[in-house]
Amino acid sequence: MRHATQLHGSYHWEKALRDVVGPEALLTDPEKLMVYECDAYTLEKKLPQAVVLPGSADEAAQVIKICHEHQLPLIPRGAGTSLSGAVLAVDGGITICLSRMQKILEVDQENGRALVEAGCVNAWISREVESLGLFYAPDPSSQFACTIGGNVATNSGGPHTLKYGVTTNHVLGFEMILSDGEKIWLGA
Repeated sequence: MRHATQLHGSYHWEKALRDVVGPEALLTDPEKLMVYECDAYTLEKKLPQAVVLPGSADEAAQVIKICHEHQLPLIPRGAGTSLSGAVLAVDGGITICLSRMQKILEVDQENGRALVEAGCVNAWISREVESLGLFYAPDPSSQFACTIGGNVATNSGGPHTLKYGVTTNHVLGFEMILSDGEKIWLGA
């Protein structure tokens, strides 16, 4: 069995993270961590020290700040459908999985915009706006599982992007969390 690299002072950061997300959303058991040792590219595997699953942007900001304060490597993860290996915890560290942040917060039909959380599944957006005569064009083959956060990170495409463009052609702005936990908005 593979074991995650032990990070210094784990009790303190584990308690701090657990206080933010609750005990169910902080995974440290090696058997539970194995789900997060790779993405869809299964040839390389690295077990993270822990996986934290924030339920909101505020929780994610606190998690990022705690990891920064404890100098813990932090690896963001969406649904893990990528074939790039970008979500591997190469040096141990903490995987921050955004899969609980799934909400479609707002749909603005007049301007053809939607505000969604990073863990929102790609196909859910088109399904939500279909009755309004709208759709979300980037449609990778994993669209029924992949998340918008992962789509942005990898600039996902798909068959419709030949006509409508890739993810960067459809993202008007996003909220970003800096290492100190500050949230900033980039774009429109």
